[in-house]
Amino acid sequence: MSLDIPRDSGGRTTSPSVVDFSGSGPATSRGVVAPRAPWSTPKPRPTSMVAYHSPPSPTRSPPKLAIISPKSPPRSSDPQMHSNPTVFPASSAANPSADPLKAGSAPPVPPPINRAGKPKMLSKPQSVDISSKTTLAPDHDADGYDRVSPFSTPPSSHEGSPQREEARPGRSRAKSTPRDSYFPPPPLHHAVADMVSPSDPRASVGTQPLKMAAPPKPTATQVDRPEDRPVVPARRERDNFDLRKSVIIQRPLPPEPPVRRSLDNFRPTSLNMGAPERSIQSPRRTSTANILTSATKSLEPPKPPPPRNSGEFRRSGEMTRPAPIPAKVQQPYSYDSDDIDSANEKSGPALTDYPDASHANRRPPMFDTGTNMIPTGYETKLFAICGEYICTTGYVTNVWNVLNGRLLVSLSHGDTVKATAVAFRPAKDVEDEGKRLWLGTNTGEMHEIDIPTQSIVCTKTSAHRGATIVKIFRYASEMWSIDEEGTLHIWPPDEFGHPTLQQTPFTFRIPRGHTFSIISGSQLWVASTKDIRVYTRTGDNDLFQQTTKTSITQATAGDVTSGAILSSEPDRIYFGHTDGKVTIYSKKSLECLGIVNVSLYKISSLVGVGDYLWAGYSTGMIYVYDTSTTPWKVLKDWKAHEKKPIAGILADRTSIWKLDRLQVASLGTDNLLRIWDGMLRDDWLETQMHQHDSEYCDFRELSVKVMTWNAGAVKPTSLRHNEQDQNFFRELLQPEDPPDIMVFGFQELVDLEDKKITAKSFFKKKKSKEASAHEHMSHQYRAWRDHLIRVLDEHCPRTNYTLLHTSNLVGLFTCIFIKTSERNKVRDVAGAEIKLGFSGRVGNKGALVVRFFLDDSSLCFINCHLAAGQTQTTHRNNDAAAIMEASPLPHNRSPSDSANFFIGGGDGSMILDHEICILNGDLNYRIDSMTRDSVISAVKQGNLPKLLDRDQLLLSRKRNPGLRLRTFNEAPITFAPTYKYDVGTDTYDTSEKKRSPAWCDRLLYRGVGRIKQLEYRRHDCVKVSDHRPVSGKFKIRVKTINSRKQEATKENAEIEFEAVKRRIAGDIK
Repeated sequence: MSLDIPRDSGGRTTSPSVVDFSGSGPATSRGVVAPRAPWSTPKPRPTSMVAYHSPPSPTRSPPKLAIISPKSPPRSSDPQMHSNPTVFPASSAANPSADPLKAGSAPPVPPPINRAGKPKMLSKPQSVDISSKTTLAPDHDADGYDRVSPFSTPPSSHEGSPQREEARPGRSRAKSTPRDSYFPPPPLHHAVADMVSPSDPRASVGTQPLKMAAPPKPTATQVDRPEDRPVVPARRERDNFDLRKSVIIQRPLPPEPPVRRSLDNFRPTSLNMGAPERSIQSPRRTSTANILTSATKSLEPPKPPPPRNSGEFRRSGEMTRPAPIPAKVQQPYSYDSDDIDSANEKSGPALTDYPDASHANRRPPMFDTGTNMIPTGYETKLFAICGEYICTTGYVTNVWNVLNGRLLVSLSHGDTVKATAVAFRPAKDVEDEGKRLWLGTNTGEMHEIDIPTQSIVCTKTSAHRGATIVKIFRYASEMWSIDEEGTLHIWPPDEFGHPTLQQTPFTFRIPRGHTFSIISGSQLWVASTKDIRVYTRTGDNDLFQQTTKTSITQATAGDVTSGAILSSEPDRIYFGHTDGKVTIYSKKSLECLGIVNVSLYKISSLVGVGDYLWAGYSTGMIYVYDTSTTPWKVLKDWKAHEKKPIAGILADRTSIWKLDRLQVASLGTDNLLRIWDGMLRDDWLETQMHQHDSEYCDFRELSVKVMTWNAGAVKPTSLRHNEQDQNFFRELLQPEDPPDIMVFGFQELVDLEDKKITAKSFFKKKKSKEASAHEHMSHQYRAWRDHLIRVLDEHCPRTNYTLLHTSNLVGLFTCIFIKTSERNKVRDVAGAEIKLGFSGRVGNKGALVVRFFLDDSSLCFINCHLAAGQTQTTHRNNDAAAIMEASPLPHNRSPSDSANFFIGGGDGSMILDHEICILNGDLNYRIDSMTRDSVISAVKQGNLPKLLDRDQLLLSRKRNPGLRLRTFNEAPITFAPTYKYDVGTDTYDTSEKKRSPAWCDRLLYRGVGRIKQLEYRRHDCVKVSDHRPVSGKFKIRVKTINSRKQEATKENAEIEFEAVKRRIAGDIK
């Protein structure tokens, strides 16, 4: 429904004018409007429509959700809301109800204000429990990676570890078990979490309402003297009351907090606005979450632990001051952005709730022939498609030919009349489908347009008696129309088998406030904000009654925006919500089967296309989901409308037998119509070819060794000062089993604090005075390259290696060696650099990317250095997104070659296009919500799962569905944190900053069925840097394509596709 506010026509009806278009061209001016009264002033037609725009995202990652603040309980609806609808003639009108506000008298004059009176105490706010939600997450003991932390890191702070107040003595803390803790250790990890007794109260206690902390009881030695009583401070004004601090003070001391999650790029900004976290459920709504069957309850994940008390503020006495003061003022708490931030957050959904997007295809599903884009020429949000015709409407109604984009009809409605609903009328003969169009207007009129003759064949001026028509359905051989007052007309077919406006409709009543509706069989599902009501039509068409006594709603989901039905699941209805959730209902039992978190963005449109669910978002992205698996799988995602919200998506089921294709149309606020291939033919064939690659490919295995090390600007000669340092490369290379490919990735080979070096990278000067800095940088890289060649010759004398590639970028250095026997099988080596410092202008942070082909497989290696800082998780996530979204590599222009060498519909220009990817570097992700001493103590005890539960990268993978690193895998970490050490020692940082230990140095990989990690370890023998090196050994499978066998396999795949198309066509009919 358009957001334009229609102008009142003053009771007049403007006759539409039809403009004939014999060819393509712009639409002509509107028809002449009926003459106005002398005193009326013509209002200009609005030039734009109000549309929802999400905050711009720096990347193409699936967009940010605006969290809707909880709403107050709705007012009681009129008695007609819950009574059975009654049938009345179409010519009758409902009597308007009397307005109770008009009958009331003027309010009495308030008494004079007693300014000397004592202000009244504010009443304690009532706490309301949040209703439990139902998800489709499987009920099993998930590993620690599948859990969620309710904590977050603030956007920026100092480099040091967060200062936390230790637990108060005398208050015991409950320990968590792997079974009941919020983040149990994953089954792949070797360590085991601490055990607790079954009587631990935290094992069964859910989220509790906030309560005032009880004051301590006075002891016998305490005497209440007036002079000892504290001075009562001035009361705060209600408008200046800080709710967050009040909640922190009122909370009692909790048990040991769960894992704190990192702040990521997709965290809603509304969480920082101090909005209440708990929503009040309407007493008139009936939640179906508590009446599910036992099978449905098994899908429900465990309840989250109690909210973490953020009152662990630093004492003022513990803060470092520049000079001692004679008297120290005791303050109970000091401000800490970490604690305030964590207190204001909601616990998020589990990882299993979000669909798996690790293998999504990003190629837009376009047809090989015909047009794929039609500019509308004006702003509109209403459209319909049927066969070869597509129509948009508003103040102007246009009809185009889908196949060639030719404009066929343009109809102007004048300045005061606006079409608010549109649908193609069904026909008895298939050949006549799509030739007649029904329009509903803001004045209650309905028009029937014949497209071949470009004429209005029928008009019903009193169809809805002045009420705005909000929806028109085509259902079987009938047409249904709904207006904003809740009047439903069902237009039956005539003696020729098609509906007409001359027929007297069956009229029923439904509640006002229609926001979305969908027909399924004999049921009409109507949504108003969160409420959903279901109406059933009897077989004799004389009764249209509400199936449920009250509305259906889910308190944990936002307002309903859209809905869809899949032909493969006819008993299920999917509803999209403003908070990125999808609720699933059963048509038979009307129960909510589950709630799936699919995104953090508003779902603007849902449509079922064959076996898959298509979703359009406010960011202009379209996602295609496979709902048959748990969790759901993202099959495709692409930018359908550039940085503009999607107004709607429609699937044209008639095109499967009219045009021999299943077409899907989308309309965006960029005023473009896009036509998509609903069968996803190219993706289907590509998937089939990958699944049968063993029929036309020969495979062989190779070993790859990858090392990453933040060397801290040390020189190779520094390794000669200590015998352990000299043995580092012997330990790394393992001469008894040398790898086929050796990748060295260094960070900070030059001092990043050197202003001259970073300045040259920024300004790129070529002056002679900058030559010394350039020579210094080049010398460092040359020295390490030569050193690596020497150590390979020294420690692997029986294996000949060839230097394949070297590249550097302000401290980053990548050096790749390959066995000489494999060098002739490598081709198309390409390298690129991605600068991230100072908005991509400086290379002090960034990535080096190397791509090459080995046999007929594509390999890509990434060496990166992300933003530093304990609280810079958002910055790091943005850096990773910028690296993955960049297109720095040369692309392949041949579609056939791209399908042979690349995946995901890519052309080789992006990292994720390659079959095998290995990422190494100083990712700089830290450990959250623990003090330095607590981290060191856990390391000494070998309690690594406790620390991994708080690792920012692992938490971002769980909490952030748009994190680009989620497409990568990481082997279980079984070694201690590699950062930060005192140089030359095994002692973690004891400098003034006292940075907390963390796993900054990581190895990630991707490539289903193509790569397996055999080893993941750190090296303790080298201590010349504040980082410890990390290495990994991989086994990869590369392929060689047999072209003759490939053609035969492709022919079989196309035959199978035709069979699938016939099955889908049969399901649609």
